[in-house]
Amino acid sequence: MHIQKANFNPQEIANLLWAMAKLVDNGQEQTPGFNEAVTALMPLVNGQKANFKPQGIANLLWAMAKLVDNGLEQTPGLKEAVAALLPLVNAHKADFKPQEIANLLWAMAKLGELVELNVVTSTFESLLYRISKNLQFSQKEISMSLWALMVCCARLFLDSNANKNNLFEKHMDDLFIRLENTSPDNGEDQSIITMAASWLGRTCSVVRHYQTIISKNQVDFRDQLKSSIPALKIEEEKSLNSLPPVDLLLPDHNMVIEVQGPSHYVGGDFKTRNGSTLLKIALLQKAGFEVIEIPTNQLLKKRFNETLY
Repeated sequence: MHIQKANFNPQEIANLLWAMAKLVDNGQEQTPGFNEAVTALMPLVNGQKANFKPQGIANLLWAMAKLVDNGLEQTPGLKEAVAALLPLVNAHKADFKPQEIANLLWAMAKLGELVELNVVTSTFESLLYRISKNLQFSQKEISMSLWALMVCCARLFLDSNANKNNLFEKHMDDLFIRLENTSPDNGEDQSIITMAASWLGRTCSVVRHYQTIISKNQVDFRDQLKSSIPALKIEEEKSLNSLPPVDLLLPDHNMVIEVQGPSHYVGGDFKTRNGSTLLKIALLQKAGFEVIEIPTNQLLKKRFNETLY
C-alpha cells in the first residue's frame, strides 16, 4: 500500500478508508500494519480535497470517526484530514443523501472536541434543514442524527461562552418524536430515546436496562476514596434519570465521579473528549449533578480531595 499510495484517486482513497472502517466495525483487529496503512492514506485526503464528491466526503468522515472510535490513535494527519474535509460539507450541503447526512452528523459528533464547536454548529445548521424537510429518513438515520444533535447541544451547554441554539432543541424534539414513533426494539436506539427524553424534559415510554461494567481503575479509586474519607457514602454504577450508569455517586454531595479511561477520548489522548463522553457529562449536569472527571492517567488522591473540600 505504501508503494502504490501516490497513485490512488479520490474515489479509491474514500473507498479504501471506508472499507477499512467497515472491517473494524465488524470486529477486525487494528494491527500495527493496519494502522500504518490508515496513517499512510491520511495525507492523501488533504492532497486530494478539491476532488472528493459528496459521497466520498461523507464516507471519509464516517470512516475516520469509526476508526478513532475503535481505538485508532490520534495523529496530526488525522486532524489535518478532518480539517480539510469539513469545509467541503458546507460547500456540498444540498447534494448529500439522507444516509450521508446521518453519517456526517454522527461523525462530527463522535469526534467530539477534535472539531471546533463553531465548525460543528455551522455545519449542523446547514444539514439539519434537510432532515426536517425529508420524511424518507430510515429509523437508523433518525437515530444517528438525534444522537449527533444531542452531542452538539451538549457541547453548547458545556461551553459557557457559546450562544445557545434553541432551533437545535426544536429539531431534537422532532427527531425524538419520529424515533419514538418507530417503536425501536434495539438497545442502542432505546438508549438514545431515553437520553433525548431526559434532555427535553419529556416522559419516556422506554424503560432502559443497562449492563454495568466496573473497571479496575474505578475499584482502586473507590477504595482509595473510602480509605481517605471513611464516612463518605458512595454508590456505584447507579442509573440516574434512566441515563447510562455513573461510575461513582456521592448522594450526600449530589456529585458524580467519572473515572475516564482512554476510550473516553479521541484517539485515547486523555485531552480531547469524544462525543459520548461530552453527552453523558452534559446530561448529568443538566439533571443537577456536579460531575468530576478523573482521567485514569492522573489518578491522584490529593487532587480529588482538593476538589471535594
